[in-house]
Amino acid sequence: MKFFVDTADVAAIAELNDLGMVDGVTTNPSLILKSGRDILEVTKEICDMVDGPVSAEVVATDADEMIAEGRKLAEIAPNIAVKVPLTWAGLKTCKTLTDAGTMVNVTLCFSANQALIAAKAGATFISPFIGRLDDINLDGMELIADIRAIYDNYGYETNILAASIRSANHMKDAALIGADVATAPPGVIKAMANHVLTDKGLAQFLSDWEKTGQKIL
Repeated sequence: MKFFVDTADVAAIAELNDLGMVDGVTTNPSLILKSGRDILEVTKEICDMVDGPVSAEVVATDADEMIAEGRKLAEIAPNIAVKVPLTWAGLKTCKTLTDAGTMVNVTLCFSANQALIAAKAGATFISPFIGRLDDINLDGMELIADIRAIYDNYGYETNILAASIRSANHMKDAALIGADVATAPPGVIKAMANHVLTDKGLAQFLSDWEKTGQKIL
């Protein structure tokens, strides 16, 4: 499973990228706001840093305006994936941009039917939101499994990009089900390395080493 980091924080992306943990990046208007930077400037900096797809989201709701914004965003770098909402206008934009050779990430997916129609429109990525479904007592992972089954049944090439990831367990479950990609905040990706028994074992090793009175350097 590929890891995309869900942030517009360039420093956080760089740290993970140096460890080989970044296969791509996803941003959205909320993350751009949090960064406090100009969308075109920060997105270009991220694209220059990361080899994989970098999702940049349109903010228009009308198809013609979405297409215009998408074309503008696609000019930033060859690895831009234009992010559009799963609305009828978004699907029209997806089809137009995909036909022109631009990667498209269709976001805010909450049902298997939505994922199916996005694949028909040529989406490069479909972003089902796991955490937001969990928030309303629905099983986000069940949605990932449903989409995986449908795409495999018919050979759709759209990548399942598990989004709204809230925990390391979400990452594990998405990988087990067969999501192609999971996008998560930097803190969630770093938390995947944590285990209480690792901490306990390390503490024991260090305690025993101190008793030897030895040094390696």
